[in-house]
Amino acid sequence: MLAQSFDLTEREFDLFREIIHRETGIALSEKKKRLLVARLSKRLRALNLESFSAYHDYLQNHPDSEKELSNLINRITTNKTDFFREKHHFDFMLNEMFPALIKQRESSGDKKIRIWSAGCSSGEEPYTIAMTVKEAFSGQHGWDIKILATDLDTEILARAKNGTYDSATVEPVPPAYLTKYFNRTASGYEVIPQVKNMIAFRKLNLMAPQFPMKGLFDVIFCRNVIIYFDAPTKETLMNKFHSYLKPDGYIFIGHSESLMNMKVKFSYMKNTIYRKS
Repeated sequence: MLAQSFDLTEREFDLFREIIHRETGIALSEKKKRLLVARLSKRLRALNLESFSAYHDYLQNHPDSEKELSNLINRITTNKTDFFREKHHFDFMLNEMFPALIKQRESSGDKKIRIWSAGCSSGEEPYTIAMTVKEAFSGQHGWDIKILATDLDTEILARAKNGTYDSATVEPVPPAYLTKYFNRTASGYEVIPQVKNMIAFRKLNLMAPQFPMKGLFDVIFCRNVIIYFDAPTKETLMNKFHSYLKPDGYIFIGHSESLMNMKVKFSYMKNTIYRKS
């Protein structure tokens, strides 16, 4: 029996583009209409709805609308990530940034470091950050280092927190790191508790007017996220990140992203690495 197919009118497409932009910052182009139909048709079938207009009405008026909005977001967001993706970022942290921070903070006595992985997806990025921290601070004592990992997709966050990966997923992990920071399981590998305990996974919407975090961060990773946003949304988000960074804090962005032509107070350090100024 063939699954029911659905048509999406231009008016309906505009209504969903508005919801998606408001809730996630993602700006869907006209070319994404078929993708939207493909990703959301399963939700219409699950709810026994006859049309996208009925689904839009459900999202506006049904008692379970908030839960369903979460389902919609989980299907729209992109979760492509890898361990040690854009390796030069982790090399910079290990060989330049952390040694300089250790030297600076040892003299000041401030041994607290906070790092934020924004748009953490299935966890490969924050776990890579944690392993890099472990390597950089090997032999150091008395440091308080924590990583906040956030995403809007609740399903992907649950997978990230679980910290289990198949053999193909951990291929980019250096063999020495794999031995040191993972336990072998029947189906693959699991991140060891000492690494997991460094990270707090939380749901967070980057489009929220204010973020709930009270302290400032030394480092923010927001990689391959703003590529899906329009120019005003990118600039607004980067300025919000600026306000959550400590003076001289770092922000890392994705390889196909740039802060060029934005009114932001970041200084260029290296390719896709900027510093608060």
